[in-house]
Amino acid sequence: MSMTDKDYQRQVEECVSFLKRKLDYTPRTIIQLGTGLSEFAHDIEADYVLPYSEIPHFPTPTVTSHQGNLILGRLGDHKVVVLQGRFHYYEGYSTKEVALPVRALSLLGAEHLFITNAAGGLNPDLQPGSIMVIRDHLNFLGENPLRGANVDSWGPRFPDLSEPYNQDLIKTAFACATACKIDNIGTGVYACIPGPSLETPAETRFLRQAGADAVGMSSVPEVIVAIHGGLKVLGLSVVSNVNDPDNFVPIVLEDIIDAAARVEPQLKKLVTKILSSL
Repeated sequence: MSMTDKDYQRQVEECVSFLKRKLDYTPRTIIQLGTGLSEFAHDIEADYVLPYSEIPHFPTPTVTSHQGNLILGRLGDHKVVVLQGRFHYYEGYSTKEVALPVRALSLLGAEHLFITNAAGGLNPDLQPGSIMVIRDHLNFLGENPLRGANVDSWGPRFPDLSEPYNQDLIKTAFACATACKIDNIGTGVYACIPGPSLETPAETRFLRQAGADAVGMSSVPEVIVAIHGGLKVLGLSVVSNVNDPDNFVPIVLEDIIDAAARVEPQLKKLVTKILSSL
């Protein structure tokens, strides 16, 4: 039996109540770490580490590269809450469940969401190992986390997504990349597909023609919920590979994870610099 709207609202409220009791403070900034980027969390000066399994109604990650911890602490001089690992639609969760952590933290007073992921490049101008600042997205999941009854205290019935990724944060990201001497950075449109099967050559061609520069299986549900909750969002994709549909190369998940891990130190440096500029 599918979960009702009232069930979901109750689960969120119970999660929020639990986190209020557990956390001494709620940082302004949420950082969600994607595939191959969990080691980033080791650089957080942690005040508190809470496994997802101990948080009421948090789903359980089933992908090995997603460790599953909520970390409260500091990155540089900035207080952050880090979601070390995420959940995916392809794991069998609804988009409401996927976005539950962001929903709960938004209700606790967070103001920014920095969302990271590993993505496959579609635009030949991108290079493997580069960082793509997301300027817009395409939702091909076939599901929206706001479907169903709206909770007016959480956000408006019809949230505006004319600027899903905050323009000031995008400008700050590029300025900080220059300051950090990070030159493997660009911007583009991120397409979210259901997965878990990786895209075919024909799908790759279609996504590129639809305007996508990179493709992945995450992030969009969380971004929609963040916008609904009034957060400002910065999206950062690590481009693991770039595929030409006319000269297709097989995609191996382990290669995606390895590519993300190689770029992780630069990503951490960039995020730390952006935080210092807020």
